[in-house]
Amino acid sequence: MSSWGKYKPNESAKNSWSEEEAFEKLTTYCAYQERCPWEVKRKLFEKGIKDELAEKLIAELTSAEFVNEERYARSFARGKFRLKKWGRNRIRMELKMREIPETLIRKGLTEIDPEEYYDTLLTQTEKKWESTREPDTYKKKFKVTQYLMSKGYEMDLVKEAVESLISDQSQ
Repeated sequence: MSSWGKYKPNESAKNSWSEEEAFEKLTTYCAYQERCPWEVKRKLFEKGIKDELAEKLIAELTSAEFVNEERYARSFARGKFRLKKWGRNRIRMELKMREIPETLIRKGLTEIDPEEYYDTLLTQTEKKWESTREPDTYKKKFKVTQYLMSKGYEMDLVKEAVESLISDQSQ
């Protein structure tokens, strides 16, 4: 028998936190980057903390301004748009998944400048058009449109961007 059998660490003891330890660790977790209550709840669940204690810790973090849903929504929208080039639909969907209220989602989306948004869409359209190897223009247009829709851009804007690209190339 190997010596590992006797000395296997207790998984639940290794992963659980006391209430004080949890609050201290969560302040660091929330100070590192913006977090929403949903993310904090997931972290607590991983550590075996749920129900009333989890709600109490989240309430304490919120009152101490470590967790703020509006600040989170604004930061999330800015970051995902600038870094991952996501469209408004994708950002809205991701925030809804994180249980952010619709009013705060709308506030978060105001962080995206409409001109910068359309310029980014045009850039993404050009890049995808150039990288798509498809001789049939109709199929290529479909593939580029599908890609941009999956990134969360609105259908009317995608259609406009693709059409403007095609008309620029035919001139």
